[in-house]
Order: sequence, then structure tokens, then C-alpha cells
Amino acid sequence: MPHVRKTWRQKLDAAKAKVSECKVFKCEQSGKVFVVPSPVRLEQIIRSLPWGELITMQQLAQRLAAEHGADLACPMTTGIFCRLIAEAVEESSRPGAVPWWRVLKTGNELNPKYPGGGLLQRQRLEAEGHRVKPVGKKLIVAD
Repeated sequence: MPHVRKTWRQKLDAAKAKVSECKVFKCEQSGKVFVVPSPVRLEQIIRSLPWGELITMQQLAQRLAAEHGADLACPMTTGIFCRLIAEAVEESSRPGAVPWWRVLKTGNELNPKYPGGGLLQRQRLEAEGHRVKPVGKKLIVAD
């Protein structure tokens, strides 16, 4: 029987089932406290972003760390879950339900791993009045 690929929604639902809440850990070597975000909490934050407001992955991670009294949040997990959310939303019948396009990489860069390779994100941001300019091979929100 051929392998059937999971949809982005199935992948996101599986991640939500495994990591329903943010997990806080303390590193015994460094003494630092860090948080591993949950896709549920990230989706809540992204959904709450008002029209025209942007947030970077770094700001998302800082917000999660502050919420949990941690020194930092895992940037890799934050990025992975943000992409899962974006892909699942675009795959669904309600593509505007979670405004994933408002989440930028550090330096206000559009994310080429998001649906449409950055072009769909650019269209949505420009529709909200943001100016996007190419800088080399990157797309950056200019304002």
C-alpha cells in the first residue's frame, strides 16, 4: 500500500496533541530558564494580531519567555510551529482565520518557507498597506 502523506492540518493537529501547553525547563549548567512553545499558544498570539500589526519570530519568542518567566524561548520550535500554522491555514477552507503573514523573520524579512515562498506573504502584507522591498534575494518589510 502506498504511503499517504499527512496534510498540514493533520501535522498541526498531531503537534497540538503532543504539545498542548508550553513547557518550561531550567538548564542546570547555565542556570537559564527556557520555554518550548506550544502550537496552541502561538496560534492564539498570531490570531490576536490586529490588522496591519507585525511581529517577528524573535518578538514572539520574547513574548512567550516573558509570559512564562523564562530567559528565552526556543527559536527553532517557534519557527517550526509558525510554519505549520501557516501551511495548515492556507490548506483549509478559511485562509484568513489566522493571519500568519504578519509573522516575520528577524530583520523584518519575509519567510520563504511560508506558503507561496514569500510571495503570498508579500501580497497579504501589501494589501494591509505595508511596503515590501527586495534586498538581494530577501524580501523585507520597509516600514
